[in-house]
Amino acid sequence: MRIRPADRYLAARRASLLLLLLTAGSTSLHAQLTPEQVTRLQAVTSAALSPDARHVAYTLSQPRAPEEDTVAGLRGFSELWVTPASGGEPRPIVQRPASASSPMWSPDGSVLAFTLRGQVHTVPVAGGEPRAVTDVPGGVLAFKWSPDGRSIAYTSRVAEDAEAADRRRRGDDVMVSSDPYIHWIVGAQPPRPVRVWVRPADGGDAVALTPETEFVRDFVWSPDSRTLAVQLTETGDADADQMYRRLVVVSTDGRSPLTIPTEGKLGPMAWSRDGSRLAFLGATSFNDPLAQSVFVVTPGGAPVNLIPGFEGSAVWVDWQDDRTVRFIAGESTKTALNTVPAAGGAVTRVVGHGPEIFTSANFARDGTTFAVAANTALHPNEVYIGSTRDRRLRRVTNHNGWLAGVQLGRQETVDWTARDGWTMQGVLIHPAGAPEQHARAPLAVLPHGGPEGTSYDGWSTNALYPAQVLAGAGYAVFMPNYRASGGRGVAFSKGDHRDLGGREFDDVLDGISHLHAIAAVDSARVGISGTSYGGYFSAWAGTRHSERFRLAMPFAGISNWMSFTGTTDIPVEMAVVHWDLWPYEHPLLMWERSPLAHTAQARTPMIIGHGLADDRVHPEQMIQLHQALRLKGVPTELILYPREPHGLLERQHQLDYMRRILRAFDMYVKPAVRPAT
Repeated sequence: MRIRPADRYLAARRASLLLLLLTAGSTSLHAQLTPEQVTRLQAVTSAALSPDARHVAYTLSQPRAPEEDTVAGLRGFSELWVTPASGGEPRPIVQRPASASSPMWSPDGSVLAFTLRGQVHTVPVAGGEPRAVTDVPGGVLAFKWSPDGRSIAYTSRVAEDAEAADRRRRGDDVMVSSDPYIHWIVGAQPPRPVRVWVRPADGGDAVALTPETEFVRDFVWSPDSRTLAVQLTETGDADADQMYRRLVVVSTDGRSPLTIPTEGKLGPMAWSRDGSRLAFLGATSFNDPLAQSVFVVTPGGAPVNLIPGFEGSAVWVDWQDDRTVRFIAGESTKTALNTVPAAGGAVTRVVGHGPEIFTSANFARDGTTFAVAANTALHPNEVYIGSTRDRRLRRVTNHNGWLAGVQLGRQETVDWTARDGWTMQGVLIHPAGAPEQHARAPLAVLPHGGPEGTSYDGWSTNALYPAQVLAGAGYAVFMPNYRASGGRGVAFSKGDHRDLGGREFDDVLDGISHLHAIAAVDSARVGISGTSYGGYFSAWAGTRHSERFRLAMPFAGISNWMSFTGTTDIPVEMAVVHWDLWPYEHPLLMWERSPLAHTAQARTPMIIGHGLADDRVHPEQMIQLHQALRLKGVPTELILYPREPHGLLERQHQLDYMRRILRAFDMYVKPAVRPAT
């Protein structure tokens, strides 16, 4: 694969600027964001800083152009670029139609490694042709350099058994529930186990370090380059991945694995500089909705939570030195890089709580300079360079320069008090172009999913949550962090236990009332649109609370808790960490909190969407809701998207749904008087 010269990048930049100027001349320099523009957005998805802090390698998501839309290939590309950390023109390493991922510098910084076409490739820091350094049957899933640079650890799937492959070719492919690798998707093949392997970086035989019957979910080298911490599960299903990971320490010399006791969800890991201790993100209990606490453990001992009671949710962890752990946390609608003593003590903020939202970091050898992929209210993820010395972030790339010609709605964090006294926060976007003091605007409520998701005060616009598109059409947009959301600590995320759709939805209603009281919105003109658990909230709003909403647009939402439990790929996760009870033992509560139970009182028009390849929330959930509303005579429409999983990935489908949202809000929410239904 040939590296394109930098002048081609410059030509592309000039062409983009010319297009922006031509567009500005035909419309307005400050036009509002459109659905078509949303599908053009690029975003940095990962950033890797070279050990000497001179270069940043990053992956850039590239959407397909309209002329590239074909059923054979409808998803975007992941390009690989390198840019000077001090600023300057990036140079491409891998570009469309190829895609690369997982950029990682060798420990000495001489080469950049990444995955391309399923294998690990490298390219010298000075440039050149990418060279494959692995040839793994079935491909590499993830890889990491050993700290001494002599080895590469990688994961790959176990080869399909020849006899099983032959049976499948002959159509003898029944799926039985006792199969430990069963995958409850009609027509899907059971996933094959994943092992971690180690091989010399300069070539040679690979050695497997984990059993051929288990599934490796994550791994990290220790500083001695002879030991790895590995997270595994016995089965390949989503529930196992979420709830049943085991943490073990394995060695390259074949010693018996050492298990570290944990309970519940697990997240990122990092070894101390001397290799004596492991820091990891984990749950405080089996029913903790998130791996949001920072633990430190000496292998053979018991893990210790360093941040009990911390009002935030850790999302990334590393070591500053052998005495100090650093971690990134979501803290309400902001993010921050913090430190905490490894022996326990006060948390200290290092960088953050500014306009930049970031969830991971990559440090240089000096231990103070780092790169992040960060977004703000004004743009999607770009490369930023930070320093723990001056405690600032500096933007390095600019991949959506045309956004400077788009008028975006003013965005802010808002606070309100729930009816039971809890303090709530969320994000409010004012209508684009509206003055600071403006008339009450029609309101679009966009609740996040999870429910353990978080609405950050950063870039929030995508196909299923077209926040700034709605702001450009004259709506205020409200994204509430109701109880059970991430970013406020363990107690807050458990705040909806045994009460889904209860006090957590009251938080949303109380937020709407607060915005009306401060004259920001008109609470008589409210629509709601959300996906997954946000889809449940939207269906719940349009049935149980129909009198408060003019329009509801649930996408991939839950309408019947009992049938959802029987068809989802995460029945344990949903029951344990959110409901905190087993649905089949509480059928009356499950039905009472199901939108279907309240369709008799529903009069809110609903536009209902779902992807037909969704294994998280089966399409039957939205089909049931549409059927019930149709029989009741409530205005409703069901849109089903072929090939789409739990979301929308294809450009034409994204455009279709955003256009439907705009039409529906303009029809039902914007008029001064509620339209007759």
